[in-house]
This record gives sequence, C-alpha cells and structure tokens, in this order.
Amino acid sequence: MKKSLSILCAMLLGLAATPAIADTVKIGMAIDDLRLERWQKDRDIFVERAEALGAKVYVQSANGNEQTQISQVENMISRGVDVLVIIPYNGEVLSNVIAEAKRDGIKVLAYDRLINNADLDFYLSFDNEKVGEMQATAMVDAKPSGNYFLMGGAPTDNNAKLFRQGQMNVLQPKIDAGEIKVVGDQWVDSWLAENALKIMENALTANNNKIDVVVASNDATAGGAIQALEAQGLAGKVAISGQDADLAAIRRIVEGTQTMTVYKPIHVLASRAADIAVDLGNDKMPESNAVLNNGKKDVPAWLLSPITVNHTNIKQTLVADNFHSEKDIYQN
Repeated sequence: MKKSLSILCAMLLGLAATPAIADTVKIGMAIDDLRLERWQKDRDIFVERAEALGAKVYVQSANGNEQTQISQVENMISRGVDVLVIIPYNGEVLSNVIAEAKRDGIKVLAYDRLINNADLDFYLSFDNEKVGEMQATAMVDAKPSGNYFLMGGAPTDNNAKLFRQGQMNVLQPKIDAGEIKVVGDQWVDSWLAENALKIMENALTANNNKIDVVVASNDATAGGAIQALEAQGLAGKVAISGQDADLAAIRRIVEGTQTMTVYKPIHVLASRAADIAVDLGNDKMPESNAVLNNGKKDVPAWLLSPITVNHTNIKQTLVADNFHSEKDIYQN
C-alpha cells in the first residue's frame, strides 16, 4: 500500500512539474492601406515571425478609410483576439474602439504610428522627428538656398506631423536667415502619389516652375511630385527627399531624379513587433527604451534608428540587408 501511495505521489508531482501548454496567441493586425508597398512588406515579415512563434494572425486593410478600420477592429474584437496590432489610418479616432478592446482584456500595440488619447499597452516605431531632420538636412546639403516646397504626408497621420517638426528643426534657422524661401506647403491626403502629382503640378504653375527643392515626406509622395517635375523637364534638377526606401524610389535615386530616402529597417521593426505582440498576448511586459505621452497616458515604447540612403550607400544598406536585391535595383 505504501508503495502504491509513493507511486501515486510521484505521478502527481510529475504532472505538477510539467509546464502548461500555452494557448495560441491570436493577433488581429489592422493595417492602414495595403495598396502601399511599404505596408505589404511589414505584413509579410510580421506574419512570418508571429507564426514562427506559434501565434495566429488575422490581417485586414482599411485601404485608407477610418470608418472601415474601426469596423475591422470591432470585427477582430468579436473574433476574440488576444492582441490588436494597429497601423492607424487616423490616430485620432480610435480611442473608443480601443476602450472596447480593453474592456475585453485585449492588449493593444500601436505599430509605427502613435494612436492618441487611447489606452495603449505599447508603441513601436522609429524616431520619426529624426526622420524629418534627416530629410531636411539632405536637402540643405544638396541646395543650401533657394525656393523650397514642403510636401507633408497625410494630415491624419501623427507621424506626418513628427516628420514636419523634424524638418522645421533644420529649416527654420535657414528660413529666418533668408537663405531659404518656402514657396508652398501642402499635405498629401492618404500619402497617395496621385494626390502628390496634382499638388506638385499646381505648385509649379503657381511658381512659374521656380522650385529648387521639394521636401517630400515619403517615397510615394516623392514619386508623384517627380512625375510632375518630369512633365516640365525638371526631374533631376530639383532636389527631392523621400522615405521608406521603396524599390521605385531607389531606382529613381540611381537614375538621379530623387535625391535621397530614409531607410527604416522594416525587418527589424516588423520582427520586433511580432515578438512584442506575442509577449503581450502571454501577459509579459516587453522591454522599452522610451516613453511617449499620447494625451491619455505615458505609453512605453521602443524606438528604432532610421538611416539616410542616397546614391553612395545603397549597396551598404539596402542590398546588404536583403531589403532589395542588387539585380532589382540596377535592372535598367
């Protein structure tokens, strides 16, 4: 009898010592607009990494519509996800739906763009003010004086405002000194190239083509602006910035029609986002290196460092990181 009890105790102890099998973390990924190359890359890397960690990911794209995104987030809540990873179209309108998610015990990670006045668990992005500083610095280096046109991103995107703040950190002293004249300042709805094209066409007409620099906040808007410049025989003569290191933009840099872009190592961002999302889903608090106040609370954050790319360092950055292949970049 004593022997039987000993065996039974040993079996119970063995069961107690066996680690519990964790439930699969279910992640809802709500993306602003998968029509943009940038977000397609983020999605693919994020999903691959999260699934490698044993998570299940549900992805939806709002295609640049805030009401669609709200409905998609509500749908993910009803599906019982553990974590929401949101790339917001409009970071000003999601506080109510995020409050709904929090009532259901769902963790919320703001990806690349901060969501204001909302109960976020974590924020992951790059130093976006630094991005703007890098863009403006490159433009001043290319053309230290002259007529500058400022082409901001989507007015609904908090990052667009941070890029502009960084740009003005560099440009304002030059403007005050009379070295730079700002001949126009417009924001591009939804970051779409076709909107940037129309804006640039109107700006060239209004200024009799006398524009020396376009401070464009990303590659899609730069591409639209360059279309307008090409029509006037000005492509390659006007310095123009960008961001995201889109393949088309890198080819333009090689061709000489775009001056620079800002490379944000998406693989690092998306992979780390997947790690953070799985940690949150398992009730683990990720490590942070910054805290940002979003109007409601101090949000723990991890900010990554962006990299300036021009014709001199494409191979050392984008090719070396396998972000784009040398064959794809130099195909022409």
